[in-house]
Amino acid sequence: MKCIIVDDEPLAREGLRQLIVKNGSLQLLNSFNSTMAAAAFLAENEVDLIFLDIEMPDDNGLDFAKSLDQKILVIFTTAYPQYAVHSYETEALDYLLKPLSQKRFDRAVQKAAVQQQLLQTHKNVFESSSDTFIIIKAERRYHRVLFEDILYLEGLKDYVVIHTENSKFVTAMNIKSLHGKLPANAFVRVSKSFVVNINVVDSFDRTTIFIKDLEIPIGRTYQIEFHKHFLGD
Repeated sequence: MKCIIVDDEPLAREGLRQLIVKNGSLQLLNSFNSTMAAAAFLAENEVDLIFLDIEMPDDNGLDFAKSLDQKILVIFTTAYPQYAVHSYETEALDYLLKPLSQKRFDRAVQKAAVQQQLLQTHKNVFESSSDTFIIIKAERRYHRVLFEDILYLEGLKDYVVIHTENSKFVTAMNIKSLHGKLPANAFVRVSKSFVVNINVVDSFDRTTIFIKDLEIPIGRTYQIEFHKHFLGD
């Protein structure tokens, strides 16, 4: 994947460059100390992934992420944990806290590679729904996906990834529309990018839902409603 770095700190940019080199699966095209310089580069070059700082002098990575082309994936890199919930409101792929470790960095890059591959090769078609399942057409076959088997929906740019325990389906449909075809008593919107099946939730805290070994962020505007749903407060 072709990537760039946007961070106002020279040491942070160098640290990211070293992580990228050690990862081996990325092609670093350039690095920038401001979003303005990055935007000028993006106008002339194709980029798959941006490692983007959030808090920069006279600059804000969150606002910049919202302005990007839908095809570009974003991984935030920041020293401020309080921006985590805000970052998922921008459909960011991941959120890395400085100082970055190679293991955590590589995991985020792998997630980006999987998402890119899904979008390029697995654009399935939503066909219909019933009281207990939806039908997805993929590779000339019709798949019955039971509601009870769906763990969560993930909005990814112009598509929705339907995650089950054993499969993933990508359909060209916005998350609001697909959510509307699922049982309202079982599937709850928890952020701009995620809808979860409450029957498979193992635990949760104020900002995160845990399903098996997965962690799903709860958006700021959804936290009160989600907690009320479970706790009845």
